[in-house]
Amino acid sequence: MAEHDVIDVLMAQHGQIRDLFDEVEQAPPERVEEAFERLIRLLAVHETAEEEIVHPYARRKVDGGPGVVADRLAEENRAKRLLVEIDRAGVDDPAFWERLAELRTAVTMHARSEERYEFAQLRNSTSVVERRAMAAAVRAAEAVGPLRPRPGVESATKNVLIGTPLALMDRAREIIRKALGSG
Repeated sequence: MAEHDVIDVLMAQHGQIRDLFDEVEQAPPERVEEAFERLIRLLAVHETAEEEIVHPYARRKVDGGPGVVADRLAEENRAKRLLVEIDRAGVDDPAFWERLAELRTAVTMHARSEERYEFAQLRNSTSVVERRAMAAAVRAAEAVGPLRPRPGVESATKNVLIGTPLALMDRAREIIRKALGSG
């Protein structure tokens, strides 16, 4: 049942994200970029699904929902901007490890805030059926979400209007890279 409850799905992904940070930090130099790429992808699809499905629902269902969600979106935007900066500079940038530590702190604090202020209340104010439906919607959003972070695209509307075409471009680029043997 746990995998069918949106809160359990998202909290499990928070664990996977922590594990991916560990993997990047412990990777041999020739594997850092590959591990970091997996981290970027999981963060991108995870946050997009939360923005499209979870936050709008929490905004309506949770006590003080609009404020709780606004705080989470501000945290997500900060982390996305930092992630984009790190990604653009690349893993060979002299500041990579320092910036990665900064990103890890921001992402960890954001995940804790979600779990404490949003997820706990959402679990208490929704039914099992609602959480299962949201889990299915999150899985669908992740399947078609962008593979790169998009700062400034933190609302469900923007994710649909702007994120969807960008997600298609991300996925097309991935297919081309694989076909050319460079990814």
